[in-house]
This record gives sequence, structure tokens and C-alpha cells, in this order.
Amino acid sequence: MEKLCYVLWKPESIDGAVLRDRLLASVVPALRTLGATRLSLLIADEFCSALQKARITHMSDPVAGMLSLWLPNVDAHPAIEAVLAPHVARMAGYLVTESVVLAPERDASPPGVRTRGTTMLALLEKPARLSFEEWIRIWHGTHSPLAIEIQCTYLYVRNVVARALTPDAPPWRGLVEEGFPTEAVTDPMRWYEAEGDPAKLREKIGRMVASVRAFLDIDRIESHPLSEYVLG
Repeated sequence: MEKLCYVLWKPESIDGAVLRDRLLASVVPALRTLGATRLSLLIADEFCSALQKARITHMSDPVAGMLSLWLPNVDAHPAIEAVLAPHVARMAGYLVTESVVLAPERDASPPGVRTRGTTMLALLEKPARLSFEEWIRIWHGTHSPLAIEIQCTYLYVRNVVARALTPDAPPWRGLVEEGFPTEAVTDPMRWYEAEGDPAKLREKIGRMVASVRAFLDIDRIESHPLSEYVLG
């Protein structure tokens, strides 16, 4: 089995909730007929409207979300893209290797119902100053453990890009899914579990910024607060 991730952009004429509904109603069933399993959707829908001040983007047309799925064989990806194409303005598809570093205890929500909290989708480029091996060593060996230690994260999934599947896909090498309580997304005290202590907050932010700078160019990071729908 192989995991594919499609970063999505929505048409200007619709909002994120409409795109979500169309994907859930039409696209997901069609993808299942093509052999896709373990589908999940991250989307900037109405539940994320109040969180957009936490978004970090350098795009004039920010991403609308990401659809993830598993296939027995990546060679079937053109059929997947043919199903998606009529519903999105643009897509960037990637074959990835997945590491579930921190898995939540899922609630009893049925497939297609929004899960608790908010998922931050980080889209990462490897700086030219680092080899791929060194980049992975810092990201996986140093940064991931620190992020889990000092933030209120309950979900941490690393998707390392093996190769792009679609033309003109941005040169992202990592697609990271991090789950947070929604109230923490716009509240640094809660995000960093600083317990109301400004000194503790400054110390944790300093550690995080230093860790990020060690393996990323900060002016190239994309980070988007999204709703998560696990579809099975």
C-alpha cells in the first residue's frame, strides 16, 4: 500500500464548506471505486473562519486543504486526479512515506463527521543549505520530539515526500499534520502550555523558533488551520 497526499486549491466561486460537501458527496465515493482506502480530508471550512489569523502563508491564493488516501499501487494516480480535477482549481499530488509520531484517541464520530480540535497543516521545503539526510535528522530526531514536548499537540503525522505526482507541484518535501485543541490555535499560552506564565511562554517560543530555524527557512513555511474529516 502507498500513501498519496493531494494539496488542494478551491475555485474562487465557492467557499471551503461547499468544496468540502462536494468532495464528501461525489469525490470520495468515486475514489473508493478506484481502490482508495483510509481517506481523510483536511479543509478550510466554516469551522476555521475564526482561526485564519493563525494561518501563515506566502501565497496570493492559499491552499484550501489536503486529501489523503492509500492505494495498492501508485500507478493508479492519474485516475485519482481525473476524479478530483473537476472540483478544484488546482491540485498538487505527492507520494509520501507516513510516520504517525503521535496518534490521538479517536472519538466515536462516524466517518465524514468533523473530528475534535483543529489540524494545522504545515508544508515544508528543504533548505538548499542542508542535505536531505541532515534535514531528516534534524526534523525527525530533534524538532519532532521538541514540538511534542512543549506544545499541546495530540496528533503528529509526518508525511515525507518521495516524489511529486502532478505537474508544477510546489517543491515541498514534508507535509505535516498536527492536531491541537481549537482554543489553543489563537492562544499562545494554551498552545505552549505555559500556564499563564509569560517567562515560561517566552522560553518555549524561543526554543521552538531556534528549532525551526535549524532545519527550515522561516520565510518559506506554510501553516494552515483546517478541519479534519476521517473517512475510512
